[in-house]
Amino acid sequence: METTTMGRVSVAAKIENIEDLYAVDKGTLASDQIRCLEIPDALVDTGATMLSLPQRMIAKLGLKRFRTRHARTTVGVSDFAVYGTVQLTVQGRDCRVDVAELPDECPVLIGQVPLELLDFVVDPVGQRLLGNPEHGGEHMIDLF
Repeated sequence: METTTMGRVSVAAKIENIEDLYAVDKGTLASDQIRCLEIPDALVDTGATMLSLPQRMIAKLGLKRFRTRHARTTVGVSDFAVYGTVQLTVQGRDCRVDVAELPDECPVLIGQVPLELLDFVVDPVGQRLLGNPEHGGEHMIDLF
């Protein structure tokens, strides 16, 4: 489900710990033990690069920190933590992405990299996500 508020696009998103999904495939974890978040209002932000989650959500997913990166923010350049991979599902399409850490007061942000992997474009007039019209709206990747 998509919602728009004050010119912003937000979408429902499911975020799952990829290590848990692999463990279910191996038979070492029950599917009801997958650490997962259902986010009703993830903010689509084409100015952001990554999938970014508040720290409390990262902790709930049990993600492991594996690097620190520099980021340009509205208040200047700062360092932020990058955490292990999740499976992100939006409107029935899924991709696997690393997660950037945000302060707890921030919303979930879906940046340009996940949008590309999910093959969505932002419709600025309708303020919604659309399947990429260059691919007939179908979920497709470019390999050239």
